[in-house]
Amino acid sequence: MKLSDIEQSMLQGDQGAAIGRAMDLLVRYGEALGAECLVETRNVCGTVGATTPFMRDFAQARGGMDAVFSEFNLDSDQVVNIPPVRAFSSHLQLGFDPEQPVRMGVNEETIRFYKTGERFTAGLGVQLLNTCTPYQVGNVPTRGEHCAWMESSAVIYCNSVLGARTNTEGRESTGAAMLTERIPYWGYHLPANRLGTHLVELDIAIEGTSEWGLLGYFIGDQVKDQIPVLSPQQSLARVPGLTQLKHFGASASSSGGVEMYHIVGITPEAQSLEMAFGQRRPTEVIHYGARERRATYERLNANGNSRDVDYVMLGCPHYNIEQLWELARMIEGRKVHTNCELWVFTPRAIKTLADQNGYTRIIEAAGGIMMSDSCSAMSRAVPEGTQVVALDSAKQAHYLPAILGVQAWFGTTQDCVNAACTGRWEGGLA
Repeated sequence: MKLSDIEQSMLQGDQGAAIGRAMDLLVRYGEALGAECLVETRNVCGTVGATTPFMRDFAQARGGMDAVFSEFNLDSDQVVNIPPVRAFSSHLQLGFDPEQPVRMGVNEETIRFYKTGERFTAGLGVQLLNTCTPYQVGNVPTRGEHCAWMESSAVIYCNSVLGARTNTEGRESTGAAMLTERIPYWGYHLPANRLGTHLVELDIAIEGTSEWGLLGYFIGDQVKDQIPVLSPQQSLARVPGLTQLKHFGASASSSGGVEMYHIVGITPEAQSLEMAFGQRRPTEVIHYGARERRATYERLNANGNSRDVDYVMLGCPHYNIEQLWELARMIEGRKVHTNCELWVFTPRAIKTLADQNGYTRIIEAAGGIMMSDSCSAMSRAVPEGTQVVALDSAKQAHYLPAILGVQAWFGTTQDCVNAACTGRWEGGLA
């Protein structure tokens, strides 16, 4: 790789051992990818802290959180002192909600280690957003900005809706980027790699969050890790907002490996079909109509047998304040059934706003539980005895049965609220 004088100085350890280790990792990583150089980034979203018993024991045996960062973020057998980060960096979610240890099945020792990790992370200057949706709580890069982000549903939103540039990074590369402000220049950082590959024509109207989730799940399965371009003007009842595009992207990155998409006339790099494809012609034209919608819905609900619902999980990706407002209106005056539990996951910052607006009070008065910092897929925590789950997230309907061996029903938020309050699944396509 071609390195600048500053990068060569970092690699040689002139700016400290940790930065030298970070640059060594990035060079090895970039060479493996075939990157010719590094690109500067001032926006990183990754994971620094630790919550597992393994990491707790590792920290105790090797000398604290510097040892955890050295081993798991820098691939360094030698423990080096970790300096404050140089790039503006945000921390993604961890394994549980520290305010709900009993429900999430963690003990006091693990909570203490969690808080130790938070103090270490904040001490480095990393923002404790603790969410899979950093763009919902203040981290909103601009079009063309080079980023280094983890988390599939965050990456696809960053690339597609915001027009910033990132690949799906890992704990190691983001940790190194935090210290160096560099990331390999390859993949979606290159303009030529951001052009569309497949044209998707919508033959039916798309409206509502669950419909965007269905569409994303269908498209991800069809295009795998390519770049779909939607040409939908005649099929959109209204322009999709943050919530709809969040669920669309999360679904597409679950059923496939989509890291970027274009919607003509809506997303910033697709003001026209010609802009979305450049000089390319679509490799395939895909149609989405009533038959494809029905097949996708049935696929997502294929493992649902019993209609007796034990658990309703909302907030994957994390709910925003608009979704909490809608949920509060749906559930106000109702009660969660005695045979069911309702858990709602949201960023800690948005929970504070929900507290202020009274939405937390309404949801908890109905018997729901507000949680932050994690979700059931990350924590592998569900109410004891859970066998059947209801979800308004196609992403979670894809993952949770495989992770926990539960049955899952996918539908609208209203379907899920009704299931929580009756203990029965009655959802279906209109």
